[in-house]
Amino acid sequence: MRYQAVLFDMDGTVLDTLGDLANACNHTLRAFGLPERTRTEIAHFLGNGAAWLISHAVPDGTGEARTREILHAYQPWYDAHCDIETAPYPGIVELMRALKAAGVRQAVISNKQDSAVQLLAARYFPGLLDYAVGESATVRRKPNPDAVLAALAHMGLKKEAAIYVGDTEVDIQTAKNAGLPCAVVGWGFRTEEELRACGAERIFRTADELKAWLLA
Repeated sequence: MRYQAVLFDMDGTVLDTLGDLANACNHTLRAFGLPERTRTEIAHFLGNGAAWLISHAVPDGTGEARTREILHAYQPWYDAHCDIETAPYPGIVELMRALKAAGVRQAVISNKQDSAVQLLAARYFPGLLDYAVGESATVRRKPNPDAVLAALAHMGLKKEAAIYVGDTEVDIQTAKNAGLPCAVVGWGFRTEEELRACGAERIFRTADELKAWLLA
């Protein structure tokens, strides 16, 4: 067993949330009379939180006040519709159960708004997580290391005992900023080419592959 704790990103790592995120984004854009975005475009806007998503989804030249108004409409609508198409990636729940059985502590650190993180963590990973946190007024979004360090403090562990798992350049930088190694997965919102360009040396292609490596 390599680590005492595994800290997971949520979107694109443990949960496939793209459908609900894209639907919420496009619903909000339509409500403001703006053109929709493709799922491929939206996937590339993900990883830096809701404000980043909306600021990139709106047309170029959209003013700051208008963008903020759209964001404020998006967030509650997504909260109310965040669990329609969302589901764990294949093998993720089994991975978490195996880690739990081996005594490994687990957390989810996300740039999704905290209200949705808490709902989805409770829905899909009951009894498996020691800590779950998303972006809020008091939690700076990744790649700031604050939430990672808070999770370790909550679990009473030093950074040397933990690894971070994620699927984007934001996760790679978050782990670096927190002083943790990063296990990069290839089933999320970035291509392998994009991940390697961001410094990923090894990319896990399945949850079973990651499980075998973590528990070796």
